[in-house]
Amino acid sequence: MFCPTCGKQIPDESTFCPVCGAKLTGGKKERKPKFRVILPLVIILALLAGSFAVYQVIKSRASKDQKVAALIPYRKGDKWGYCDRNKKLVIQPMYDSADLFSEGLASVELNGKWGFIDTKGSMVIPSVYDGASSYSDSLAAVKVNGKWGYINTKGSIVIPAIYDNITPFALGSAGSFSGGLVVVTLNGKWGFIDTKGTMVIPAVYGSAYSFSEGLASVTLNGKYGFIDTKGTMVIPAVYGFAAPFSDGLAHVIPGSMYGGKSGFIDTKGTMVIPAVHDRAGSFSEGLAGVELNGKWGFIDTNGTMVIPAVYDDAVYSFSNGLAPVKLNGKYGFIDTKGTMVIPAVYDFAGSFSEGLAWVKLNDKWGYIDTKGTQYWEN
Repeated sequence: MFCPTCGKQIPDESTFCPVCGAKLTGGKKERKPKFRVILPLVIILALLAGSFAVYQVIKSRASKDQKVAALIPYRKGDKWGYCDRNKKLVIQPMYDSADLFSEGLASVELNGKWGFIDTKGSMVIPSVYDGASSYSDSLAAVKVNGKWGYINTKGSIVIPAIYDNITPFALGSAGSFSGGLVVVTLNGKWGFIDTKGTMVIPAVYGSAYSFSEGLASVTLNGKYGFIDTKGTMVIPAVYGFAAPFSDGLAHVIPGSMYGGKSGFIDTKGTMVIPAVHDRAGSFSEGLAGVELNGKWGFIDTNGTMVIPAVYDDAVYSFSNGLAPVKLNGKYGFIDTKGTMVIPAVYDFAGSFSEGLAWVKLNDKWGYIDTKGTQYWEN
């Protein structure tokens, strides 16, 4: 099942989302339609496990300007186009949804179908798909008749559309290969295929996340553990929850994920930060969000609280030197010293990726950059 708030895959019958912490009302949840950043971006994404998408983030805020996307999805009313950093329109708003460019192409939605445009705005791969991810390793996931497969940059199907699902949609990692492998679902079980479509790690897991730092979090018999790229269980499946590794540490919940405490293990499985937190995100840029007594702050890799627990939410990780936090019901962004550098005015906010963050304001979505510039007009 998928959280209706953040879109992450979560265990069936969950009563709360271990990624964003949202309470669930019961029953099986479907992922929200991809009004998306496959970010996040979606989406997007940070996050008990969601901050795992921060694998791809830039470690230094000093380099953020060089990493900002050259073309930025720009919303005008309910239509999307692309602009440059000066907000000059390069591709006129005409699409229902628009993703970031990757490998020279961007997936866009037009009349309910997805296709790909180039940087000049030409539709180089027709909008005939029910869903689409960004390109990774010259491949993009596409949805055809309810199943997922992969096309190349010419639009040719290279991995048949036979899979029920792909890597959980989150913050730019949806459908993306990591270490030459991507997570797919077949007959209700999760496994890993390579860029040729070969199932190199059998689909036997109840859930699975992408590889990070050579290991992937998987569930077996209802418990989480970690496998290596050969499929060997190198950290036993004994946890109620386990997020992928980031900065050499993984957030885990020993015992049951319901009501259990959160701690962090290293790649050998040693608990290096005790499981004393009510909830937690993943490490990025040396910091991780943790919840204590209903409030969130940030700890360092020694477990020291370096940014006080005063926030209503801080599950998404640092990226480009900034992290989204919720204060008095609204989201803004703090720096690594805890200074609020982008005011808390948004209804929701995700982590930065390529110098852009997906935010919600007055029931509409759009992008901001690390200076708080808003790339939309209503």
